[in-house]
Amino acid sequence: MVPNSSTWRASVDGIRPAPALGSHVLERLRRLIIVGDLQPGTHLVEAQLSETFDVSRGPIRDALRQLETEGLVESRRRGVYVIGLTVHDIEELYSLRQLLEAEAVRACMTGPPQSYPAARAALDHMAAAAAAGDSHTFAVADLAFHTSFYSSCGHRRLENVWQQYRPTFADMLSVTNAEDRDLQPIYQDHVDLLALVTGGDEATALATLREHIDGSRRRMLTAYGRLTSPATDRQRSRP
Repeated sequence: MVPNSSTWRASVDGIRPAPALGSHVLERLRRLIIVGDLQPGTHLVEAQLSETFDVSRGPIRDALRQLETEGLVESRRRGVYVIGLTVHDIEELYSLRQLLEAEAVRACMTGPPQSYPAARAALDHMAAAAAAGDSHTFAVADLAFHTSFYSSCGHRRLENVWQQYRPTFADMLSVTNAEDRDLQPIYQDHVDLLALVTGGDEATALATLREHIDGSRRRMLTAYGRLTSPATDRQRSRP
């Protein structure tokens, strides 16, 4: 017997989606690793993490598998251990971002004219956060500003690739923006970049974007240098 429409709708309406426990664990562990609170070599024990996050071991395993895919942890004979970010990782990530974002901005500029409401809204949030000295809120708005170009460029697969790496860059931005006591110059850099994009000066816009991302890379490397000792850095660096 096939249930009528009202029957199955009532059944579905009574179901509430389970909380994304794995996502919560993943986001928290990723951030702790990137900001250096979980140091390289730390043994991540499933039972301890399950107790700490008050979840079953399933979400813990899901989170650890994803972190291994992202290269932040590795499985060894005796369990899972933190690798963290190396200098090589940071250079790779920012090199990839240079390629992705330059293409996104180029696609935006060669397409139909746009007003970029999402980018302008992000600028408003950045201005308020800069005035308040709130580096975390500033980083969130900063990422939203850059994400708006991927969303507006009309290249679905390019946007999908960015979304894959966006969580990592979100945490990296929180580190790099914390390097700056005065966030106003960074805010102004974003204002200038949007003006160049909307003004149609592609060469200058791409050069400005390249310098902006490179500045973020330099600040991340500076912060990374303070989070690691010379001995640890040599141990973690990859050829």
